[in-house]
Amino acid sequence: MKRIGFFALGMFAGTAFAADSITFHKDVEPILQAHCQSCHRPGQTAPMSLLSYESARPWAKAMKNAVLTRKMPPWFADPRYGHFKNDRSLKQSDVETIAQWADSGAPEGDAKDAPAAVKWPADGWEIQPDFIVDGPEFAVPGKPQANVIEWNYITVPSGFKEDTWVTSMEIRPSEPSVTHHICVYFKPHTPDTEYNKPVWAARPRNEKGIAPAEAAGVNGRDLPKSLLEGTNGVEGCYVPGQYTQDYRLFHAAKLIKAGSDMVFQLHYTPNGKDVVDHPRLGFTVARAPAERNYVTIGTSAPSDAKHFAIPPNNPNWESPPMEAEFLADAELVNMFPHMHVRGKDMTYQLTYPNGETETILSVPHYDFNWQLGYDVAQPIKIPKGTRIKVTAHFDNSVNNKFNPDPNQTVYYGDMTWEEMMFPFFSVTVDPAVNTKKVIRIIRGKDGDGA
Repeated sequence: MKRIGFFALGMFAGTAFAADSITFHKDVEPILQAHCQSCHRPGQTAPMSLLSYESARPWAKAMKNAVLTRKMPPWFADPRYGHFKNDRSLKQSDVETIAQWADSGAPEGDAKDAPAAVKWPADGWEIQPDFIVDGPEFAVPGKPQANVIEWNYITVPSGFKEDTWVTSMEIRPSEPSVTHHICVYFKPHTPDTEYNKPVWAARPRNEKGIAPAEAAGVNGRDLPKSLLEGTNGVEGCYVPGQYTQDYRLFHAAKLIKAGSDMVFQLHYTPNGKDVVDHPRLGFTVARAPAERNYVTIGTSAPSDAKHFAIPPNNPNWESPPMEAEFLADAELVNMFPHMHVRGKDMTYQLTYPNGETETILSVPHYDFNWQLGYDVAQPIKIPKGTRIKVTAHFDNSVNNKFNPDPNQTVYYGDMTWEEMMFPFFSVTVDPAVNTKKVIRIIRGKDGDGA
């Protein structure tokens, strides 16, 4: 991490308190509880815990540097467009508090000033589940051929014995270091279903694991038709930076029918070590039907090689957009941009039936290592006939430190070193609306994963 010079004592003249009065328990701990501890606690993705003074004190200078550079907490939405319930960013006064605390020797202060400890859910969950489904175990080889493990689909029984309104969903891999993503589908059980049997589509690939242009964008086409038949598409995903989808924020839920099966879509990126991942899926449930149905919509830009081919050494290639029309009144509540390591930026825009246009999310500095969902502060009312357009740019140059090879043409594909332009978004609709007929794709395609 780049080191930043210490602050002069007078730099924050005019703030409400002197630097020597700032203490951990009185001033810093409340900030950590509100913005940091959800990740910085045992069992989570962050490398160290910030639950106590003893665990946080050794990291004081690193914390200062991280907040000054806005590297932490991770948050990438342009503040000019929209407001979000889950905004992790710090106010400038919070940044100054942490910096001054570090510069003044990181004093502990009086423990009596400490806020009450947050009661985090047990066993590493972000939301304490009412119901847990054990996902399938998957052996991830450290060094497979060409370093490729194709997407695998494994079906398991959901365990739901009656129709159930699910109000949140959390997917937790046991081996996040090798997990690119895990997505889930719900489908009606059929007699020919085979549980715990991996299904995948083989791809032609060269020794570097790269598929040819003619294979671009074909993910899902070579799978058995019955595998995802009867599903509503992807219902939820784990990706780095996001475990949980909480529908309660919008007084909504998803209905899982009794006896449904669950299909896990698994994408692993080997790291040289043999591991076995055993994901779990936790739900909270409602006792009564929801006010609104929560609908997750996976869409994609055109993915064929004619339209999606990122030229070598191009630092700002513009993808063809994804465009769709709403076929029913809805309320837009969440957006989740997904690209791979060359992803640079993504913007969501609405055009209403009266011709008015509104940008509802701009992510100008996309980070594949922190893929965030954005829950709007207030649901955005979408009249029938509204159009949504999502645009994106990619950096296939040497300036992109995550770029594995700036000298190759990059096509749409499943692997991390290939690319995607996959703008998820979620809406709530009246329970009477057919959830399979919420949008019509104008340009692009329905998506089937991340």
